[in-house]
Amino acid sequence: MQPYANTSLSIGISDFLLNCFVRSPSWQRWLSLPLSFLFLLAMGANATLLITIWLEASLHEPMYYLLSLLSLLDIVLCLTVIPKVLVIFWFDLRPISFSACFFQMFIMNNFLPMESCTFLVMAYDRYVAICKPLRYPSIITDQFVVKAIVFILTRNTFLTAPIPILSAQLHYCGKNIIENCICANLSVSKLSCDNVALNRIYQLIVAWTLLGSDLILIFLSYTFILRAVLRLKAKGAAAKALSTCGSHFILILFFSTILLVFVFTHMAKRKVSPDIPVLLNVLHHVIPAALNPIVYGVRTQEIKQGIWKLLRRNG
Repeated sequence: MQPYANTSLSIGISDFLLNCFVRSPSWQRWLSLPLSFLFLLAMGANATLLITIWLEASLHEPMYYLLSLLSLLDIVLCLTVIPKVLVIFWFDLRPISFSACFFQMFIMNNFLPMESCTFLVMAYDRYVAICKPLRYPSIITDQFVVKAIVFILTRNTFLTAPIPILSAQLHYCGKNIIENCICANLSVSKLSCDNVALNRIYQLIVAWTLLGSDLILIFLSYTFILRAVLRLKAKGAAAKALSTCGSHFILILFFSTILLVFVFTHMAKRKVSPDIPVLLNVLHHVIPAALNPIVYGVRTQEIKQGIWKLLRRNG
């Protein structure tokens, strides 16, 4: 598969061409199989988790509602991004319509911060469960979950919606080749004939503000959790809590590598291949989605019991 050469148009464009891995086109061949596996794993694991929580009455609790929200966000993100990437890898079908491109951009810019905010709420849930166990039933209620979901949707939609709107209002009269596998705002907007400084500055400020503040608050939550865990005197309690919360925190740190993608893209252009940020961006939409239901769900005893109950019921 040969990458498309850049083409110039004298009139406004109606679609784009996604040109993956311009300098390393061979990456598409060896990435296609593992990416397909990760996509199927993410879809299967998250669907299993959602169905289990929905059908198993004992899992109708606030913590599992938050897990359901996380799985739903993962599924939407994966379905919005990965199938198009795989179609490019397998069949070299690179065109994407103007409207589909900006819809994908909206979903990516909106749902990624939503996931980050969901991680924050889940970290708070674990903080209350470990540091204030007696008050947990009165703090983490169904009403709390509803308020948290409304906050997640409102905060992120309100702050991230201007990104695709600003980008869609630009005048695209020149090249229509996006040097990326996805319609990332910074990759698309640079094709515009207009001044895109406001667009780029706004996205960077919003990204660092939302994801950065979430990560700081998550880190503080787990710091308090660590302090409380180290004080536990029951045999094995500290080790169990550290194992669970440690895996959660590592997964959250991995999710936050989206910040590193921005750093690579804007501060290390001359030191690394431009294909590296593209690769990180693609993997970031599927690896956390595949790992989240395993780390948060399957490692939870109640989830495992719920899955076995459903299997026995349908067996």
